[in-house]
Amino acid sequence: MDVATLIGIGAAFGAVILSIFMEGSSPMSVILPAPMMLVLGGTIGAGLATTTLKDFISAFTNLGGYLLYKGKDMNATVDTIVSLADKARREGLLALEDASKDIDDDFLKDGLQSAIDGTDPDDLRAMMDARIEAKKKKDKVIAKVFTDMGGFAPTIGIIGTVVSLVHVLENLSDPSSIGHMIAAAFVATLWGLLSANLMWLPIAARIKRISELEAAQMELAMEGLLAIQAGANPRTVGARLRSLVPDKPKQAKEAA
Repeated sequence: MDVATLIGIGAAFGAVILSIFMEGSSPMSVILPAPMMLVLGGTIGAGLATTTLKDFISAFTNLGGYLLYKGKDMNATVDTIVSLADKARREGLLALEDASKDIDDDFLKDGLQSAIDGTDPDDLRAMMDARIEAKKKKDKVIAKVFTDMGGFAPTIGIIGTVVSLVHVLENLSDPSSIGHMIAAAFVATLWGLLSANLMWLPIAARIKRISELEAAQMELAMEGLLAIQAGANPRTVGARLRSLVPDKPKQAKEAA
């Protein structure tokens, strides 16, 4: 499980809290319900306005999977495909029927089953390419939801500050409270910047990166399956697929 984004966001907020303590203040000075509600509620509302309800709900329901992404070992996938290629070369493609049941990668498993069923290679490539593109499009839509909110948050924070300053100007007759109200007014801007740069934009970038990793994994599986279907030599299959794995130290070790 890769929790880099969760650790990063936690560390970033931790640094902000630490700096507040170092300034001799208290974190409670910036934890004010009204500006936080305005910024977070306004940002979420603006984000919803830019997309469809279905896409917006999908973005948040799938968020956990992106944040707690369990990366797949591409070298292990290569080893699996090579073993399948070896078995297919010795016993025939139909012999992979039982082996496919032990594969936990749905994309690889479905593609292998299609190959076993005799799907034309061009059709199989088209089918698998379509699934990869559909995955990329879904991830792009979800990432855009958070990117948009990251763009709205700072501006909504400024709106919150303006609203608070209007309240300050309405109470100039009470000089003793002006300082406190002005300080509170800028909390909205603070939360707009914090939420954009420490939450929404990092999450959007995370989704894009996970999408790239998953697409690369799927493309690797597709190339391997097509090679198996073509009856390629297992060693050739392994060499071809390992050239697609961005793991130079591993490759160097195996080459030695």
